[in-house]
Amino acid sequence: MFLQRSVYQDLLEWKSSPRRKPLIFQGARQVGKTFLLKHFGAVEYEDCAYFNFERDPSVLNAFEHQLDPKSLINTLSILREKKIEKGKTLIILDEIQKSSDALNSLKYFNEEANEYHIIAAGSLLGIALNHLKSFPVGKVNFLNIYPLTFSEFIEGSGLGELNKFLQGVDAFEPIPDPLHEKLIGLLRIYYVIGGMPEVVAEYLTNKDFNVVRDIQNEILTSYENDFSKYTEPDLTSKIRRTWTAIPSALSKENKKFQYSEIIKGARARAYESSIDWLTHAGLIYKVNCIEKVGLPLEGYSINEIFKLYSFDIGLLGAQLGVSPKLVIHGHELFTELKGALAENYILQEFKAQGISSIYYWRSKNTAEVDFLISIENQLFPIEVKAGVDRNTRSLREYQKQNKSDKLFRFTLRNLKKDQDLHNLPLYMAGNFKKLNF
Repeated sequence: MFLQRSVYQDLLEWKSSPRRKPLIFQGARQVGKTFLLKHFGAVEYEDCAYFNFERDPSVLNAFEHQLDPKSLINTLSILREKKIEKGKTLIILDEIQKSSDALNSLKYFNEEANEYHIIAAGSLLGIALNHLKSFPVGKVNFLNIYPLTFSEFIEGSGLGELNKFLQGVDAFEPIPDPLHEKLIGLLRIYYVIGGMPEVVAEYLTNKDFNVVRDIQNEILTSYENDFSKYTEPDLTSKIRRTWTAIPSALSKENKKFQYSEIIKGARARAYESSIDWLTHAGLIYKVNCIEKVGLPLEGYSINEIFKLYSFDIGLLGAQLGVSPKLVIHGHELFTELKGALAENYILQEFKAQGISSIYYWRSKNTAEVDFLISIENQLFPIEVKAGVDRNTRSLREYQKQNKSDKLFRFTLRNLKKDQDLHNLPLYMAGNFKKLNF
């Protein structure tokens, strides 16, 4: 298994923060939450107390109708047969979504016993929090974990110097051609395997794409099992239909999600809850449309018009049935499926950087820019091209209507600035916030 380095750094900052509160650690199932937290506890603390609400009923019972921190610490110490020490023991409450009482207890730990270091995690924690009416705002810290990024994949591949070079790029100067081609080759592999830790570990160990695809399909099956495990039958069927429809919608020229993709005659009222469930479960990202531009972007969002993306490009490829054999056929993989993989990859990298204000722009039926993001009140219109396409028509239309002096395009071309147009190679999506524009 591999560590998400940026998230690990965030955990270190949480530990040392004078404003530290109990931490809610969120992420999709099998994205590496438990492994990372146990490693963090073992390395950064004298002791680590791990409790799993799904596997151990006694832990679940310990929090029933008992919210006093001192009593809870005493009970948990007895259950593990070892005293929990203030500031020295990291307490991990895993699969905490199983207990609303445990979630509520975090408020009291913050107010009455904040000297204890507590991290609560769960695969469907976003759904539990969305339905927890009494959970107090402002009493906990939040941190999200994502699949391994392209940079983390390079690092895990034993190419530390190459990754160090990539992370050090902060200006618009061309990447040396040998490194440019090597990075494109690595990105082609990443498109197939994605960032799920178990999948990455398998590939780096055996280099067998067939086994990689088998593991991806097993993960997808486990997600579908969760649909029925954690929802009522009627909602389960709607979630499953929505989940199945997303890849086919992305593979079309117009990637706007339409409810008719789910089933003929489907209406928003019937399927909004299924999209919400998948979003809160961390399995998909919803990117709303904007036609009139202004800050904050949230105020101009058209919630009824949107695109849906997968949280992991490798799993999306498995859903689409993209043959791993394409990985050996030059740039063919990049141009498959009308750029669906390229857009999904860019969004995935943006999310991992903590960019949360992400939309797409359209001008009725005349132009569409793939992403419009806001960073520190600056707007960045971004086009994503799967290959080496130089087309800038939509960006220029955006510029004409919104007087933007900076335009951005991700392609397979090398890093280059052409007056107001910034061309970035796809493999540099993870550097976006660090580049000097």
